Amino acid sequence: MSSQNADVLAQGLKPRHVRMLSIGGVIGAGLFVGSGHAIAEAGPAVLLAYIAAGALVVLIMRMLAEMAVASPDSGSFSTYADKSLGRWAGFTIGWLYWWFWVLVIPLEANAAGTILHSWFPQVPVWEYTLAITTFLTISNLFSVKNYGEFEFWFALLKVVAIVAFLCAGSLAVFGLMPGSSTQGISHLYDTQGFMPNGIGAVLAAILTTMFSFMGTEIVTIAAAESREPKKQITQATNSVIWRIALFYLLSIFIVVALVPWNTPSLMKAGSYQTAMQMMNVPYAKQIVDVVVLIAVCSCLNSALYTASRMIYSLSRREDAPAVASRTTRSGTPWVAVLLSTAAAFLAVIANYLAPSAVFEFLLASSGAIALLVYLVIAASHLVLRKKREARGEILSYRMWLFPGLTWATMVFIVGVLVAMLFNQQHRPEIIATGLLTLGVVAASRIVHRKRVARKNEEMVALRS
Repeated sequence: MSSQNADVLAQGLKPRHVRMLSIGGVIGAGLFVGSGHAIAEAGPAVLLAYIAAGALVVLIMRMLAEMAVASPDSGSFSTYADKSLGRWAGFTIGWLYWWFWVLVIPLEANAAGTILHSWFPQVPVWEYTLAITTFLTISNLFSVKNYGEFEFWFALLKVVAIVAFLCAGSLAVFGLMPGSSTQGISHLYDTQGFMPNGIGAVLAAILTTMFSFMGTEIVTIAAAESREPKKQITQATNSVIWRIALFYLLSIFIVVALVPWNTPSLMKAGSYQTAMQMMNVPYAKQIVDVVVLIAVCSCLNSALYTASRMIYSLSRREDAPAVASRTTRSGTPWVAVLLSTAAAFLAVIANYLAPSAVFEFLLASSGAIALLVYLVIAASHLVLRKKREARGEILSYRMWLFPGLTWATMVFIVGVLVAMLFNQQHRPEIIATGLLTLGVVAASRIVHRKRVARKNEEMVALRS
């Protein structure tokens, strides 16, 4: 289509945008609040869960970066799945990933609205939710530079907050924090031991922590809209190890060192607020609320951006409505942005109008998508690497210990999916995601048949 030839994305992201996006993209509200649930589940041994989940993300990012450096694309792993595993795979994982981020939009907007409502209760939550979503949607419609600029400052503020927490927590650990009611590292073992609930609880915590890292891969999508995508992807991937080690492992270590794992407020208030309150940091709740508000706005901004780019890429490959590939003069896929926001609002409406079971199914359907994305990335890497080696291509960025480590990663992911199936808490997510995946695969077959039929008709028309 002619429109598809003209409608290309602008390269409006600056190096500092991509650099800060890669640093802040891994920091979500799950670190500040959700990690408390994982700690309460596994005790201090939650550190093992974060190490396992973090190691998986490092390996997946290395594989994805190898493919992205060789062929930068806004469709990222969906495009690579298309090339390696077939059209059905690119179609399926692209739409599942889009669905995941579409559901994130109303959830994060509602979290932001709830925080603002607690400060200014005279305004209802839904008005805050609508205002934040509308504002970020409009900013995403103008240019990718707007997304990059907002995300730069969001990420910078998150990083500053974590560094401040790490400094305060380190002082408390060494007994140098004035007025702190906790110190040392004794809570790592003095409350029923390091692994109080057994190895099963650690495995369950891996399932919880796994989804905290979702979003790390966004940098490979965003880098396609920068002037030096290969350089930006390489730098971002090389830094992913220290980012996870600093922001997650060190943060969680400080929390479990200073706070007994069975402290009730870990579940209610979150890990950061509980630790800060035990260090007697003034206005701990208000500080954490501000940081969480920034984190959820950042996640909402990224969700809008990522969902729009994925459906834009699907449209360019004729796997989504052609209208979704239309861009403004500044190179922004405006229809894709609006379609993603509209789908998010439909999910909100379903929450209000449909029975609770319907919305619970919608939420559960996204539960295992992160692991499916990781599995497809590994499988695509396995196929594409072998194809490139067979052609004699020289790769400037490579996955370690290929193919053994790629196979080991795939086995681990399948093991986690099986563990979810046998875990009562996570089984509904596996079932719902499985049903959704089967539906999307069936839709890909229908789309493929229609595409083939249309091309056959075009060939017959040309011959006549």
